[in-house]
Amino acid sequence: MSTRTRTSTAGRVLAAAALAAVVAAPAPAMATTATAATAMAAPAPAPAPTAPAPTAAKSTSPVRVVASGERVDAGGGFTIWLTSEGKHWLSPDGTENFRSVVDGNIDLSRPGVSHQSEGTPTATFHSGLFYGTKRAGQVVLTDADGRKTAATLLELPGRPGWGVWYAHRAGSVDGVGVALYDRNGRLLAELPPF
Repeated sequence: MSTRTRTSTAGRVLAAAALAAVVAAPAPAMATTATAATAMAAPAPAPAPTAPAPTAAKSTSPVRVVASGERVDAGGGFTIWLTSEGKHWLSPDGTENFRSVVDGNIDLSRPGVSHQSEGTPTATFHSGLFYGTKRAGQVVLTDADGRKTAATLLELPGRPGWGVWYAHRAGSVDGVGVALYDRNGRLLAELPPF
């Protein structure tokens, strides 16, 4: 069974008139109209697929991880390195020093901080251990005038529960206290000024 569409003569005449109007229209106007219609009717191009943006780490550690025995330039002629036995440092005069974490002198089961210093009346190198936490966030030195100095923190891979801190300060060693904070800013341990 076939279907036919019947067009009347009047319909053919009307279609022919519409076609003639389009053909008779000036070319520039037609192009402008077509361009505008195309621009409005065309969907916006889809953005090109891109790789997902890298996400920031959920919590970045304020502690620099160093390999066992890796020498770290601590500034002012001082060098620090860590081994599984503890903290080692070399003074500018060539003197090598050591602070053990395995000799029983510190309690690794609870948060604590130690402090060693050397220098002149005008500038001092401070360093020590932080221990008893795997979430160390900051070590801060505070002098008698309330001036604060943030220390640099180092530890061995695997978060062994202890690490080393160091800082340089203008002035003598006298009257400087040390405080250890976790990553949320909570005070974990402190040493009063000496």
